[in-house]
Amino acid sequence: MTSPSVSRFPVPALDQLPDDIRARILAVQEKSGFVPNVFLALAYRPDEFRAFFAYHDALMEKDGGLSKAEREMIVVATSAANQCHYCVIAHGAILRIRAKNPQIADQIAINYRKADLLPRQLAMLDFALKVSRAAETVSSADFETLHRHGFSEDDVWDIAAIAAFFALSNRMANVTSMRPNDEFYLMGRLPK
Repeated sequence: MTSPSVSRFPVPALDQLPDDIRARILAVQEKSGFVPNVFLALAYRPDEFRAFFAYHDALMEKDGGLSKAEREMIVVATSAANQCHYCVIAHGAILRIRAKNPQIADQIAINYRKADLLPRQLAMLDFALKVSRAAETVSSADFETLHRHGFSEDDVWDIAAIAAFFALSNRMANVTSMRPNDEFYLMGRLPK
C-alpha cells in the first residue's frame, strides 16, 4: 500500500493493478518523474479510473477553439470555487507550464476577476463558474456573451463540459482527501 496521505481509501500496489492501468501510470511516471496521486487514488476502482481518464483526455487533450492553457484556466478557477486543494495545486502547475507564466495560476485561484486575463478569457471563466456553481441559471444571454467574444458553439460546449467534469473531480478529490504531490508546488514557477 502507498502512503495513507494519498487518499482515505485503499491505494492498490502497482503490481496488483490491471495491466492497462499499470502501463498508464508508469507512462505518466516516466514523463513527469513522479506519479500524480490522482492516478493512485482512482486506481481503487479500475472501471471508474478508465472512464474518468478517457473523459479527461477527450476534454483536455484535444485541439479546438480553446488553448490547452485556457482549458487549465477553467480547471483552476472552478476548482478554487469548489475548494478542491488537489486540483488547484495540480492543475495550477500544469497551467503555469502551458501558459509559460509563473503567476497566472495563483492569480486565477485567488480571484480570476483580478488576474492578468484577456476579456475573452474572463468571459470564459465567468461562464465556467456559472456552470460549476449554478448551472440551472445558464441562459441564452450567456451564449450570446460568449459568441460576442468569438467562442463557437463547440467552444461553449467544451467550457461547460470541462467545468462540469471537474465539478465531479473536485467532489471526489475532496471526499477521498486526495493530497497533491509535493512536486506540483514548484512546477512552472522558475525558468528552466
